[in-house]
Amino acid sequence: MGSNKNININLKIWRQKDAKSKGQIETYKLDNVSTASSFLEMLDQLNEQLINERKEPVAFDHDCREGICGMCSLYINGQAHGPASKVTTCQLHMRSFKDGDTIYVEPWRSKAFPVIKDLIVDRSAFDRIQQAGGFVSVNTSGRTIDANATPVPKHDADRSFEAAACIGCGACVASCKNGSAMLFVGAKVSQYALLPQGKVEATQRVLNMVRQMDEEGFGNCTNTGACEVECPKGISLENIARMNREYLFASVK
Repeated sequence: MGSNKNININLKIWRQKDAKSKGQIETYKLDNVSTASSFLEMLDQLNEQLINERKEPVAFDHDCREGICGMCSLYINGQAHGPASKVTTCQLHMRSFKDGDTIYVEPWRSKAFPVIKDLIVDRSAFDRIQQAGGFVSVNTSGRTIDANATPVPKHDADRSFEAAACIGCGACVASCKNGSAMLFVGAKVSQYALLPQGKVEATQRVLNMVRQMDEEGFGNCTNTGACEVECPKGISLENIARMNREYLFASVK
């Protein structure tokens, strides 16, 4: 606690009235920012200052502020979620910055993630991909089988849990030079493909999700690997390879 201090920073923040308006970077000076505060708390402090000055506060997404929901998706100094590794924006603290720093804050940049206002983008494309096949149909007839009655090899269960850690924040898309969503889709496909409960609908799942991904306007993967590096949950590129195998198998089946 004794190492906490206050710093003064300069903020360069993307401001955009709505999806149809032209946006621009605006500069703000913010003093006495505690290094113990989170990045979102710093933005709260900025907005309080702007409101007191009778200016429009900065619009940004947030919800749980615990690194779970994936809402707080910001491009900070040219990196998705900022300079810290494997953390979301809400888990980034101001101790990662120095007194006098200039910090650039921008929204995700992708054709499939249009800006709604300021730092908020529309990520409903992910929802539509998930709805296209990211689920398992459940027998609700009353003669269901207990999930624990189906043996699952530990290695498969572990890989499935790792894929399921994806929070759908979109950092993979924002980091990719092609705006590809293949890490996200690969994680969602893998989550079910590795489990016996997901194999029944495996063929249609991967075909439908990949088709929806393409229809949303996401780019293709060229194996740069930026998505895995910037992913706050460390989702592996192995999931893209698994999705490709699933897709190839489904296409020739």
